[in-house]
Amino acid sequence: MTTFPNAPRILKGGLVLVDPQSARVQRIISLQYNPDSLTRNLQVQGTGGEEGNRSEAMRFKGPAVETLKLDAEIDASDQLEFPEQYRAVVENGIQPQLAMLESLVYPTSTQLLDRNAMAQSGTLEIAPMEAPLALFIWSKHRVVPVRVTEFSITEEAFDPSLNPIRARVSIGLRVLSVDDLGFAHKGGSLFMSYLQAKEQLAGKTQAGTFSTLGIGGL
Repeated sequence: MTTFPNAPRILKGGLVLVDPQSARVQRIISLQYNPDSLTRNLQVQGTGGEEGNRSEAMRFKGPAVETLKLDAEIDASDQLEFPEQYRAVVENGIQPQLAMLESLVYPTSTQLLDRNAMAQSGTLEIAPMEAPLALFIWSKHRVVPVRVTEFSITEEAFDPSLNPIRARVSIGLRVLSVDDLGFAHKGGSLFMSYLQAKEQLAGKTQAGTFSTLGIGGL
């Protein structure tokens, strides 16, 4: 297959898993196709003071809580046309890709076995299992630490061995801020870089005027 030499390079969105202690990259997950839409919701974190409390009316308690929602498509139809080149797809369909995404919401089997061994040995307090730090990357301006909050898979087509060959994955994410991770955490510093990038982008917009609002001033 040939491409135009001057065609722009299309970047992929995806997720990167990082060791929360050493900051070592564990896995890079790029989406096969970029979603057509990315839904973002921001919940303002006000102080929640009593009505009429003037000292609290204009205060923030912390960064807005941002959530993301996207639908990603995975399709092996084109690859199945070249069975010699994509033998793993012929044998397994898209199950490896789905399993990789599902690892975002499971502790590892090793963690579960270690936890069971600790329980069997009579350990009084067992700390919750720690997941890798997940970073959602959507261009160089948006690299944010996230936690997966929703995950669903709709398998839409199968090969004769019932391996899925086309699926739609819906993923819900919650951006983790310095309120969640702290300023010293790797994810906290990445959130601050994300927030500062927002401020820099906002500074590139052209300022409005009172006349465009139909008033002469305040």
